[in-house]
Amino acid sequence: MTGPKTNERPGTRASLRGFPMSASKARVVLNLIRGEDVTTAREILAGTTREAADVIGKVLASAVANAVNNDGMVADELYVSAAYADEGVTMKRFTPRARGRAGKILKRSTHITVIVSRMDDERLALFRVARSAQAAASRARRVSSSRRRADQTASVNRREAAAEAALEAAEANEAIEATAGDDGVDVAQTTTTEEEFGGVMHDSEAVDDVAADETAKEENVDVTTEETN
Repeated sequence: MTGPKTNERPGTRASLRGFPMSASKARVVLNLIRGEDVTTAREILAGTTREAADVIGKVLASAVANAVNNDGMVADELYVSAAYADEGVTMKRFTPRARGRAGKILKRSTHITVIVSRMDDERLALFRVARSAQAAASRARRVSSSRRRADQTASVNRREAAAEAALEAAEANEAIEATAGDDGVDVAQTTTTEEEFGGVMHDSEAVDDVAADETAKEENVDVTTEETN
C-alpha cells in the first residue's frame, strides 16, 4: 500500500522549480530536516556546509511564511512533514576530447518541495517541555559564563591592586632608606665631633690635674721650710 501522492499530502507547502543542482545533492540535505520541528530544522541547515542547505533554508522559510500568513498557524508549532526533491530538466552539453571526440556534459536541475504541518497535541507538549528545559540550560550557561567573567575581572583587579600596593611600598621603602642614609652621615659626623670634644675635655682635665699636683708640691715645700725655721 502506497501513501498519498506528493501533490495530495496535507500541510502548507513551498516549492522551488528548476534549481541548477542535481536532485541527489538536494536529497542529502532534505533527509536531515525531514520530520524535525521548524526551529531544529533551521539550526540543522545553519550548521550544514553544503550548497543545498542555503537554498532549502529559503524554501523552508517560504513554507513557514505561507502557513502563518495564509493558514493562520503559529510558526513555533510547525514541523517539516514532507521534504523531497524531484529531477527537473537536464540540459545536454559536450566538451571537446582527443581525436575529434566529444565528452558528454549533463547539466541537471531539481524541483525542491518542503511541506510544513502543525504538530499534534502530544508532540507539541513534549516539544514545549524540551524547549523550556533547553532555555533553562542555556540561561544557566549564560549566568555561569557571566559569573566566571566577573570572577576573572575581580581577580585581575585584585592582582593589579596588589601590584600597585607593592610598588607604593617599594617606593616608600626606598625613600625611607635614602632618608636613613642621610641621617647616618650626620650621626657619624656628630659622633665624631663629640668624641673629639671628649678628647679635648680629657686633655684639659689632665692639665688641671698636673697643675693641682704642682700646687700641692709647692705647699708642701712651704710647710717644710716653715718647720725648719
